Amino acid sequence: MLRSPDAAAIAAAYERDGYFFPYDVTGAAEAAALLADLEAAEAELGNDRARLALLRSYPSQLLPSFAGLIRHPRLIEAVSRIIGPDVLVWSCGFFIKEPSSKSYVSWHQDLNYWGLDGDDEVTAWYALTPATIENGCMRFVAGSHRMKDVPHVDKFGPDNLLTRGQEIAVEVDEAAAVDVLLRAGQASFHHGHMFHASAPNRTNSRRLGVAIRFVAPSMKQVSGDRLLVSHVSGEDRYRHFEHMPAPAGRLLTEDFDRARRNADMKREILYQGVKPELVKENRRG
Repeated sequence: MLRSPDAAAIAAAYERDGYFFPYDVTGAAEAAALLADLEAAEAELGNDRARLALLRSYPSQLLPSFAGLIRHPRLIEAVSRIIGPDVLVWSCGFFIKEPSSKSYVSWHQDLNYWGLDGDDEVTAWYALTPATIENGCMRFVAGSHRMKDVPHVDKFGPDNLLTRGQEIAVEVDEAAAVDVLLRAGQASFHHGHMFHASAPNRTNSRRLGVAIRFVAPSMKQVSGDRLLVSHVSGEDRYRHFEHMPAPAGRLLTEDFDRARRNADMKREILYQGVKPELVKENRRG
């Protein structure tokens, strides 16, 4: 039986702490089926690095199974309690840590780099495999979302999973951090100004999660770019973005083409202020 925390509990915890977890989205069997579909797609694409990068950044626009996940009633139920009933998915992408890898995520805030005009956003991190201390689960600093934008520095660390290897340039009280432990099929939710990070995977198994970034339709890109989004609940009375249709099939050429065009636009936003030669040298997908 999936647990259903009441709306007041989710909203209160999220407002106070900037996060809420754990939240049951699916059972472990459904998570395993999604993982199997991803790994089958990876095998089909083989050594095609460009399309593998797009798959890992746009699974909900290339695989019907993940298009279903971002529209899952349990996710929409929780997100609607935080940002309201009208919901878009701004992005959906994997965070993958291979067995015994050095990959990590430095302390950072998401919204500093997304070029959005506000913070009416929430990220759901859905666990395809268990997230544990040993395999590098996320860590949150409760209440840090109230600090809004803090300075960051770009380090382009080769093992950092973030686009620019960005790191918070103020002191982070790691002793106060909370380990975000999740079973496969569970999710956490966090605010875009939340201080969060994760350590390397020290186990012999892959650690996989999918980050789904939900925004209210009133949000828009400061640049004026009309990025492709998925409309998953309610109405969009603003039309600040282009709506991406759900994939009609699996790994379709036209869906790769759409994802590639959106990736080109988003790259300009995510690398705003970085010297072009550094962008070229450190491009990740």
